[in-house]
Amino acid sequence: MNKRRLSESPEPHERPAKRPEIETTGSQPEESSVSSTSLAYPSLHSSTSLRPVPFQQPSSLLTFSYNPQRVLEFTNSALRYYIDPPPGADLRYGYERWIKRPEEKSRLDGLLRAIERIMEKADTSMGLGSGKKWLREIAVVTWRGVMTKILTAPYEERDGCEFNAMCVNGTIYLEEHLSDARLAEKEDIAPRHRQQTYYGYSFESWCTSSRPGIPEQIDGHPIGWGGDVDTNVQWCSVIKTKLGDNRLVVGGEVDCVRGEHQGRTDKLVELKTSMSIRGPEDEARFEKKLLKFYMQSFLLGVPEIVVGFRTPAGRLTTTQVFRTIEIPRLVRGKPGAWDPQICLSWGQHFLSTLKSVLSSQATSSESASTPRVWRVSLRPRDGVTITPLDADGVKEVQGGEDRVGFLPKWYYDLVSRPLSSSSSPVVTAPESPRRRDDTTLRAQQASHHGWNI
Repeated sequence: MNKRRLSESPEPHERPAKRPEIETTGSQPEESSVSSTSLAYPSLHSSTSLRPVPFQQPSSLLTFSYNPQRVLEFTNSALRYYIDPPPGADLRYGYERWIKRPEEKSRLDGLLRAIERIMEKADTSMGLGSGKKWLREIAVVTWRGVMTKILTAPYEERDGCEFNAMCVNGTIYLEEHLSDARLAEKEDIAPRHRQQTYYGYSFESWCTSSRPGIPEQIDGHPIGWGGDVDTNVQWCSVIKTKLGDNRLVVGGEVDCVRGEHQGRTDKLVELKTSMSIRGPEDEARFEKKLLKFYMQSFLLGVPEIVVGFRTPAGRLTTTQVFRTIEIPRLVRGKPGAWDPQICLSWGQHFLSTLKSVLSSQATSSESASTPRVWRVSLRPRDGVTITPLDADGVKEVQGGEDRVGFLPKWYYDLVSRPLSSSSSPVVTAPESPRRRDDTTLRAQQASHHGWNI
């Protein structure tokens, strides 16, 4: 769930293409009856032969906020509204007052609290047990950052990542795995890198206000400064969508909205920063970054990305608005261009393989009632391995907390109970907590055939 600023350093040249393959090998001695699975990335030149994978336009389930004390609230207290930043804004402003949340394990707990609330609303409006019936139709529950890394993995050339995975009642839960050593490494960043990270947060402050269309005027600060940066504070959106035949519930932070927020995704805005483009090499580098910009927003249904271009010293030079659905056309046909269809096809293949592996061996060899925990490793230029964790690996994941695998025990107890015997209707998905009129509902249904990419 942590929002990361993309690196602005040059990236290496495109790696050789690989064919998608599945390979099964033996695993650890403690899990000798369980296999590890390897999966190669697809060819990066196969898009013309790919059958398009449908992606359902995301629709909002609910939103929530984290306050400065890092307490989750089912309110819009952290919601911000987009305003144009002042010309030449200084992105270094406020750096010495930055309240930076310490690096921590990327738990699903906040998203699971949201799912609990959605299930409660379904039970209340459609009968006891409706929430669980809805959840059992969901293939994957995860944060937006995890899904972004999965979908863009075929094009990733530098940074590997690891996820923990569990399958409970047919639903896969994915969280990013960060070891204590990795957390310490992320916390101990060089001063220059730390300041570049801050530029992105500063841009958000210059671009947002607590009131629609009205720049902030805070005593002692320049007009337009939205307030000192506190990364404990976040406004998050939880959406439902579908990739191929996999129904997803995805949560992620949203920077702001344009105009009034009416409970849908059509007003959401993502804010990004990048170095000013000074020549062809800078342009090519920026077009590579656009893949992650695009996929992050595409997954949550964010229709608009505002990019602030800056000098190396952190001075804002210009801003540019990108419509999310139009971004792939900007790079199409260029040397080394990325193709979203390769990402979506890979994502469908990966999730289907993961579900097959996890559901066939869902429980631990030590206890038939305990769900098995898996480690999913994405290796740049190579592929994916899916490996069961032994007892020590599971203990590390739990981190001394009251958890079943990496799921909080309260949540596991909630979803692992048998369905109610009451005769409540089968539910495909609960409605958004905000009531919608018939016109809005028809418009959303009509748009669910997928996004044009």
